[in-house]
Amino acid sequence: MPFIDIISGLLLAAGLFFFTAGTVGLIRLPNLYSRLHALTKADVLGLGFTVLALVPQTQNWVEVFKLLLMWILVSVSGATVCFLIGDRARRHDAETEEVPHR
Repeated sequence: MPFIDIISGLLLAAGLFFFTAGTVGLIRLPNLYSRLHALTKADVLGLGFTVLALVPQTQNWVEVFKLLLMWILVSVSGATVCFLIGDRARRHDAETEEVPHR
């Protein structure tokens, strides 16, 4: 087995670990904000390791560019969606919070 395949396998295993850790964090963490944080960080790292595992297996630079572009777009969209969900939750909590009487 070539050395590149071993490195790719290890990087894929690292990506799988982070995807699994994000899933466990989504299930076990207590509130929305910590779940969003764990899931977003784990997805970015998991996809990053997966992309790094696939880069040595590509045939040309166009495929490398497509993989890196995909990683960047998914990272930006994940961070944006995380922000929007967190902001909506914060606003909803502020709207439903009762003001104590004086």
